[in-house]
Amino acid sequence: MAFNIAIDGPAGAGKSTIAKKLAADLGYVYVDTGAMYRAMAYYFLQNHIDASDEQAIAAACPKVDVTIQYMGGEQQVILNGENVNGVIRKEEVGNMASATSVYPVVRTKLVELQRQLAAKENVIMDGRDIGTVVLPNANVKIYLTASSKVRAKRRFDELTAKGVSCDMDAIEKDIIERDYRDMHRETSPLKQADDAVLLDSSDLDIDGVVEEMKKIIKEDIEIERFSLPKEEALKLMEGQPYKQELINDLADGEEISFYKQGDFTDLCAGPHLMSTGKIKAVKLLANSGAYWRGDEHNKMLQRVYAISFPKASELEEFLKLREEAKERDHRKIGKDLKLFMTHKLVGAGLPIYLPKGATIRRLLERYIQDKEIALGYSHVYTPSLANTELYKISGHWDHYKDDMFPIMKMDTEEMVLRPMNCPHHMLVYKSELRSYKDLPIKIGELANDFRYENSGAVCGLERVRQMCQNDAHLFVRPDQIKEEVGKVLKLIVEVYQKDFGFPSSSFKYRLSLRDKNNKEKYIDNDEMWETAESQLRAILKELNIDFYEAEGEAAFYGPKIDIQIKTALNHDITTPTCQLDFALPDRFDLTYIGEDGKEHRPVVIHRAILGSSDRFISFLIEETKGVFPTWLAPTQVKILPIADSHKEYAKKVREALMLKGIRTELDDRNEKIGYKIREAQLEKVPYMLIIGNKEMENEEVGVRSHKDGDIGAMKLNEFVDKIKYEVDNKINNK
Repeated sequence: MAFNIAIDGPAGAGKSTIAKKLAADLGYVYVDTGAMYRAMAYYFLQNHIDASDEQAIAAACPKVDVTIQYMGGEQQVILNGENVNGVIRKEEVGNMASATSVYPVVRTKLVELQRQLAAKENVIMDGRDIGTVVLPNANVKIYLTASSKVRAKRRFDELTAKGVSCDMDAIEKDIIERDYRDMHRETSPLKQADDAVLLDSSDLDIDGVVEEMKKIIKEDIEIERFSLPKEEALKLMEGQPYKQELINDLADGEEISFYKQGDFTDLCAGPHLMSTGKIKAVKLLANSGAYWRGDEHNKMLQRVYAISFPKASELEEFLKLREEAKERDHRKIGKDLKLFMTHKLVGAGLPIYLPKGATIRRLLERYIQDKEIALGYSHVYTPSLANTELYKISGHWDHYKDDMFPIMKMDTEEMVLRPMNCPHHMLVYKSELRSYKDLPIKIGELANDFRYENSGAVCGLERVRQMCQNDAHLFVRPDQIKEEVGKVLKLIVEVYQKDFGFPSSSFKYRLSLRDKNNKEKYIDNDEMWETAESQLRAILKELNIDFYEAEGEAAFYGPKIDIQIKTALNHDITTPTCQLDFALPDRFDLTYIGEDGKEHRPVVIHRAILGSSDRFISFLIEETKGVFPTWLAPTQVKILPIADSHKEYAKKVREALMLKGIRTELDDRNEKIGYKIREAQLEKVPYMLIIGNKEMENEEVGVRSHKDGDIGAMKLNEFVDKIKYEVDNKINNK
């Protein structure tokens, strides 16, 4: 990303002279805005446009492209690809520039071109509104000024050197009057930008000003942290009632920290950077009104959102990803494609799946259920409610109750909506006598779980209060751990890489361990933790899987292997997971009869492949931008008859496809075929079948793909074979 320096200030402050020298020293492009106005004027002259014809000027502006390049240290002004250096200094060009620069359309066009240049090059630009209007996001803004007397003296000396007789008092008077006009003009008045550094050149020569500017650009101010007792903190923030209110809300004895940067001191909990030199690229993202402390009865304040990076390239990458995130936002796409909705009467974090979204969810859940059943999993249904005693036995009550919904008292029982399925599955295992020959026993379920997420945290399908979990628990003998963990990891790879097309390079394996310095968060059994962690570590090494370890990321009952997938937005998300648990079998007194005829304790492998259906769908929407693979698309084919005479044949085609299990819609509205195609394209339907005279006569369909465009005519059975192959083989369009 380019680095921009904006220099503003009154006439006679030396802006252009200073800017040119600074640009030369730094190797930046000096943007000669006057030359750009002249180049545009030259275009008007070449095309015989009268300076007084504003309408013709406005019509010509979009055809003009002006940029500035430097070759051999010399400025080159390029007009529509042609070097016009040799012609723009002619008097007639200057007169045309003077006459046409008064038009707002000309100024708007030049500002656009200047911004385009600044986006591509490191530039220095000077003027009267560069930092406020032309480059409001410039990396460095400087307001260069000098006293009217000094500026008058400079002008006097300049004219005298040329042999021009002049009066210094008259020159100063003209300068003061011009300053007033510039500062009070209706459009883009001269003023110092709020974030500009004031530099007074009254006592400096050219070299001195340039050096001061270099210091400003490279400035590295230390950011100092200090703390004060409450009384002193209140005194320091005297005259700032909002900050005093925050201080008064703090408990007595609580540390009250401040940060000092140059002459600026502010209340802040931190942390901060060590110095301003680490900040190389800053971007204002947004500003909005916000009630103080979120209370509509309080005053409205201004909230400013900004971000900084140590490198301009990192900021550029962030901004690109930010724009990409807007395009991929599953909430927007979900609304556009009519996949799901929310409503305040239902409640925050409780989405409603619309027919097309419900189709996707149903297909996904059938898909993963069928895979698990084929691998020997037994699926069950368990209640969404349970007695609180169940979670007290499991240990979830102590470690998880703050995330549960409130207790419901029913008769003599205290019931809660379940936040997870593990305790229920422990009881399923315990319901029968088990032999070593029966193990592994794999119990799976697609179950609704409930978690009391903060209202500010809920987000579309990504973060909800009711979620459908693709959950399973494998009850294994100790000697089966390695094999069964390996099978779980193999299934994860098959689902994500083979069926959903994520490359292996997007996978990262994390061994999530407990935090030994914060043991109260976990089941208290050091021996169990050491055993479980070492076993998972050994399995990953034996399978030659690259992994990293993360303390503090374990479940409260045991360590786990988390698979992180890099998304299209360059985020690492954790969806599939495999967890080892020695604790719950002990808490529920789970046993099996071993080969020796004695009771033994099984080990439980907790695993999730898709995670929650809701979050996985949100992830899938953002990865595909709503362009689902054919096998998962809610509507796989849309039939588009061209005219009324083609509708009967179109209906027969639809019936034939529906009989083959292909999800098909018929668009028989009296609209032009181009309009129907555009709508189907926006709906991201994988295939459109165009029906016209030719297709009817040959008993064919005209096939158009969302991805590849027009494919051509096919026999219907040929098209059916094509789409069935894509569905059966889970062909992806990533």
